[in-house]
Amino acid sequence: MRGNVRIGWLSDIHLNFLDDIGVSAFVSELASADVDAWVVSGDIGEADSVLGYLERLVSGLGRPVYFVLGNHDYYRSSIADVTPQVAAAVRPGELVWLNTSGPIELEDGIAVVGDDGWGDARFGDPIGSQLQLSDFYLIEELTQIPRSELIAKSNALGDDAAARLAPKLEEAADHSRMVCIVTHVPPFEGAAWYDGQQSGPEWLPWFSCSATGSAILRCAERHADVNFLVLCGHTHGAGYFEARENVAVHTAGAKYRSPVLQGIVTDDGGRLRVRSS
Repeated sequence: MRGNVRIGWLSDIHLNFLDDIGVSAFVSELASADVDAWVVSGDIGEADSVLGYLERLVSGLGRPVYFVLGNHDYYRSSIADVTPQVAAAVRPGELVWLNTSGPIELEDGIAVVGDDGWGDARFGDPIGSQLQLSDFYLIEELTQIPRSELIAKSNALGDDAAARLAPKLEEAADHSRMVCIVTHVPPFEGAAWYDGQQSGPEWLPWFSCSATGSAILRCAERHADVNFLVLCGHTHGAGYFEARENVAVHTAGAKYRSPVLQGIVTDDGGRLRVRSS
């Protein structure tokens, strides 16, 4: 791969809201971007369409696609069913689910790692929150269960994500100067943006993942000489947050039926930065 790597970033593209012509037009538009690889931070389609859309991306873009899934990608099915289907569809070097992959070295000193993450009900007020997300009706494991069980399940999903991510982070940081972390759910309270503001206590339980944030901070503290860039989405609100001096977080803005290229990630003097396309 050439020096000064360029990574195209997509998030919350929700291609199931487009017709076939719209999907083709979007992929064709992306194909003209001057990038070496693509990262996708979740919410690509729904359970019955996500694999087809991933195939269209990798075939139409002609570059490796490194992705995580979002909550919508499990809709109308279950985590238990979608997980093995997606794991079986990956192709090393072409279509890579970061949940099941070790660090991807894009060029000397720059690595990509990631995991879906999950709203783990540890920030905000999960007991008092009156939000009724579609997740609670469209993902089998979260459907029609008592609030206490929902919180416990969310805690467990966040812990699972952090457990997968932590060793990959350490491996990447041991061998890289810069690490790009791709996840769907913002890993810090301050990164859960919507409409120019950080989310309140009703929203935070389901729109932030404390467990993955803690894993990132532990690694960043041990590797103070490594710069980490986190790319996430989920909230549909664009924002920037610095969790610590060497951890920058970009949260994607998004609108249904209007997918966009969020930006291009480049090495800017030893730090990974997101530039507008």
